[in-house]
Amino acid sequence: MIDEPAQGSRKVLYIEDDDGLRRLVSRDLTRAGYEVAAVATCGEGLELLMTGVFDVVALDHFLAGETGLDLLPAIQSLPAPPPVVYVTGTDDGRVAIAALKAGASDYVIKDVAGEFLPLLRAALAQSVEQSEMRRLKEAAERAVVEARDRAETLLREVNHRVGNSLQLVSAFVHLQSAGLADGPARDMLRETEARILAIAQIHRRLYTSHDVRSVDMDEYLTGLAEELEGSLRTTDRPHHILLAVEPMKMATDRAVSLGVIVTELVTNAFKYAYPAGVEGEVRVKLVRAGATFALTVEDDGVGMTEDAEPRGTGLGQKIVRTMASTIQSRMERDAGHSGTRIVLAFPA
Repeated sequence: MIDEPAQGSRKVLYIEDDDGLRRLVSRDLTRAGYEVAAVATCGEGLELLMTGVFDVVALDHFLAGETGLDLLPAIQSLPAPPPVVYVTGTDDGRVAIAALKAGASDYVIKDVAGEFLPLLRAALAQSVEQSEMRRLKEAAERAVVEARDRAETLLREVNHRVGNSLQLVSAFVHLQSAGLADGPARDMLRETEARILAIAQIHRRLYTSHDVRSVDMDEYLTGLAEELEGSLRTTDRPHHILLAVEPMKMATDRAVSLGVIVTELVTNAFKYAYPAGVEGEVRVKLVRAGATFALTVEDDGVGMTEDAEPRGTGLGQKIVRTMASTIQSRMERDAGHSGTRIVLAFPA
């Protein structure tokens, strides 16, 4: 049976109005290694608790004109309340239940002969140990939360710096393309710029997000569509991007893959869907149906056959297929659509 303080000398406050029992219990606990402060009333006990620090309280039930149940709420309202072992001379279970409901950690039934003293020592030691374990657990949980918050702050800062760096690279590419005459080289640089912007947009979103593990796809694709239209729209390609995205979150890695896919498909539509100088729409739709996401990118342009050879280098299609595989999807072409409609379904 545990009858010693958990470690070192523990301070116990004993509240008991019977002078003889108060002296008896104080001597016994002192011999057991406790530092004991003993008082006779609830008022005296509360005053000591408000001005001193105690590891545990032994609180008697019947006191002069009051009961220990009157003091328990005040003890529990203290900033760091010590555990309370409720001591009662009655074997009425309702008293013990009321004490435990009011915040007592344990209870002991006393007797005038002092035979309850070993039980009291054990209850005090166990209450101190449980309180210590609870404090250590709470401290460990706080440390975990603080470490997580620090890591998330650092990660947001990394995303901020990466986003800024990618924006700078994109600006360099834009300046380079502006110095070229219209032609394949300029188109390739613009496509490279769009790919960089797709990834930079993710990092900017993560920097302002409270959760770096996921991305709000409606906000992300809205920003991406604006940047793509600003980058790709010219007098020969006066097209508009129309977006229909349901509010949803997606894991960051998946959001990156999806952003690259959207960038490639929209870029391809801007380049090949409509004749030069003809204005047209490029529509992007992302919905969730149960356990499946569905991305659709479509236009009303000239269309293409299933076995048509890639126009240009074919790099865009390779990128789309590679990114699609990372989200467990594949690119499907809707042959019944008058223009071009690409659909990718993938698990949520």
